[in-house]
Amino acid sequence: MTKASPPQQLDQMISGYWISQAIYAAAKFNIADHLIDGPKSIGQLAEATSTNADALYRLLRALASVGIFAEGEPRHFALTPLAEPLQSDVPGSKRALALMAGDEQFRTWAEIEYSIQTGKTAFDKAFGKPIFEYLSENPDKARIFDAAMVGIHGRESDIVLSAYDFSGVGVLADIGGGNGSQISQVLNRNSDLKGILFDLPHVIERAKNSIESAGLLDRCELVGGSFFESVPEGADIYLMRHIIHDWDDEKSLTILRNCRQAMSANTKLLIVESVIPPGNDPFGGKFLDLVMLLIPGGKERTAEEYRALLDQAGFELTQVIPTTSEVSIIEAVKR
Repeated sequence: MTKASPPQQLDQMISGYWISQAIYAAAKFNIADHLIDGPKSIGQLAEATSTNADALYRLLRALASVGIFAEGEPRHFALTPLAEPLQSDVPGSKRALALMAGDEQFRTWAEIEYSIQTGKTAFDKAFGKPIFEYLSENPDKARIFDAAMVGIHGRESDIVLSAYDFSGVGVLADIGGGNGSQISQVLNRNSDLKGILFDLPHVIERAKNSIESAGLLDRCELVGGSFFESVPEGADIYLMRHIIHDWDDEKSLTILRNCRQAMSANTKLLIVESVIPPGNDPFGGKFLDLVMLLIPGGKERTAEEYRALLDQAGFELTQVIPTTSEVSIIEAVKR
């Protein structure tokens, strides 16, 4: 196959949202769920999803051309390995991510010019309020957000557990731990460990069912509050995964100083984030950094930027531990 020329490659990049929005539409209409039991005709799918049969056929034909669904018999479609993660209830489901990316995130990226000109968050301009306030007022969107985060970051829990030894730790505090998926995995892998799940009260309320379903309520204390005010005391390790990157330096320092206030002399702080490497090599965190600019107003940082930030907050960065994914574990102790 002839390699695409630079202009052709650029064409593909420019039109990349055609595919992502087509995936969003397929996720929105639950197409993958309707194909669990085998191929279906476009007429059956259109009836089941209350869509226009011709328009739906054109959507699925386009997606099939890039490996998402497959047309076998004329106008009959089936799942493919790329389509299977769009099912709602499979491990590692990407449906919630497709919904979030195609709705709020897509509308926010349309305002990128505003963010580049001003340095302010495009989400606030598009929706009239910050994202976490928006999620607190829209529980259905918040549930999609939680599921999307699991779809994006869920596999990182095992990766972090493989890279960092939690044996001998008494209590782990998951600060900003969301729906509890991360602390559940850590507790399940370390039977002697106890946990504290800390997040905003309405987030903790959403997390309670999942912690209870995992059979961990007796080992995991659920605490509601704001890390801009304080965090619970009494943990041996304070863990924050994809929290600090949500915030600018000023707000990040407030969070870190509140963690420091709660920590004892021998307590460790673990920050799990994409640490931006130097150079021009591809690295997903460089585009995630744009997401942080546009949506919550935070940023991805280099190792030296983390070192400086932690120093300002009264910490010493002791090591940056790479993992088999793009995230690293930044370990720090109180100075």
